Amino acid sequence: INDFHGKLPNLERLYTASNAFDSFETSADKLKLSSGDDGLGEDPAISKAVSKLLDMIGITKRQTGNHEYDVNPQTHAEIAKNAKYQELGAVNIHIKPESKLNGIVMTSAIEEHNGNKYGIIGIGPSDMNERLKAGVSKEELSVDDINATIKNLQNEVNKLKEQGIDKIILLSHSGYHNDIKVAQETRGIDVILGGHSHDLLKDIVVNKNLFLNQDGEPVVITQAGKDGEHFGILNLEFDENGVITMAQNNVIPINQFRRTLPTKFTIDSIIGKPEYVGEINSAPPAPENRLIENNPHANFITDAIRSELGTDIAIINAGNVRGAFEKGSIDSRMVTEISPFKNKMVVIKVNEKELVDALNVGCSAMTKDGHKPGLVMPSGLKYTVTKDGQLLKLSHITKDGKELPIDVKNPKTDKYYTMALDDFIAKGGDGFSSLNKMSEALVVYDFDKDVLVCDYIKRQNKPVDISDETRITVI
Repeated sequence: INDFHGKLPNLERLYTASNAFDSFETSADKLKLSSGDDGLGEDPAISKAVSKLLDMIGITKRQTGNHEYDVNPQTHAEIAKNAKYQELGAVNIHIKPESKLNGIVMTSAIEEHNGNKYGIIGIGPSDMNERLKAGVSKEELSVDDINATIKNLQNEVNKLKEQGIDKIILLSHSGYHNDIKVAQETRGIDVILGGHSHDLLKDIVVNKNLFLNQDGEPVVITQAGKDGEHFGILNLEFDENGVITMAQNNVIPINQFRRTLPTKFTIDSIIGKPEYVGEINSAPPAPENRLIENNPHANFITDAIRSELGTDIAIINAGNVRGAFEKGSIDSRMVTEISPFKNKMVVIKVNEKELVDALNVGCSAMTKDGHKPGLVMPSGLKYTVTKDGQLLKLSHITKDGKELPIDVKNPKTDKYYTMALDDFIAKGGDGFSSLNKMSEALVVYDFDKDVLVCDYIKRQNKPVDISDETRITVI
């Protein structure tokens, strides 16, 4: 599994799928592994619930993704110490000696089944620094670039080989393109179970997820997308030298499986029962690629933020939205799953130039691998961006609905707006350096946007329609 992003309902479904996997009778060895980002956000209760579900599912090893470091290191360490699974990633994630995480995250592990030994190694994302919010976790660790990672990874593989272990699995939270580079530039790795880039790699396709390593031996790469929408079952056969002779890569939709009462009880006992918020009368489909498309669900969230905090503009980065509203009853847990990070809301003042600079950072995602950090999702703004990432037009939409153009070529430095955003962006996260204004914030609130969305829905006192308004036009 990879990149479940704290989607508790899908982890509940995975528990059912895991039971089916366990009940399948076979003489083959069975391993259950995670390539990271199982959780998401700062809320320790969510991380504890995710960890408990991973134990119930039977995950034995996981690579720590960037989102495992959203919680503070002390909480992360406490959760890891109480877990049955082992955390990997120290090949290229370097944790300071004084950190509570020191000694928790390992370089590799050996797992034995029916007399067969498997070496399992983990590597983290080389762009970890860009993904983490400024704070304790960011101060306590550093991550190697991909070239240094490959060098250290090969050393770790060699150590396992010296112990006679010839079946080696890499849990990689480094992204698909880095995984290809690793496969082609190393020796001894048989399988790369990937994550971070949210690719859905089905079947076995030469030069897509089947490559030859430096010794001319096959390396299989697989990855199961994002948000726990899929999980994978990879069937393998090895020869007497530990070289893959057969591979079958099955990627399975999670919605085929039901949630169960044991998992619901477990979650409720850790994070409490959700609060009923209201009714959604209608909602458009979620965009196919939420990072680089207009998103009505993000619009609704930013409208709630702007309305509740009374600012001229509200923004969120596209990656902050991890789901969509659906017709029917909605509770507080559903809202949190759509926007789960649990950052603090902040109000700042920005001038037109700072605003344009921030939008340009988001627009640059149009041409990047993985499309990160994603477009800026606004309330109080409309803009047009080209497919190659050029910001063409921008307008401020006033509270009474007037559309006032902003010159993106010559934005004013003496024209200011109040802006609501979260403290990840207000600390310059994801490259939004022009909005790095936490030290001069007008207000810092002790709650995240999900609280504002719940209050906003309640305040309507009637079923809510999610508008399909276009605020971002891509041409």
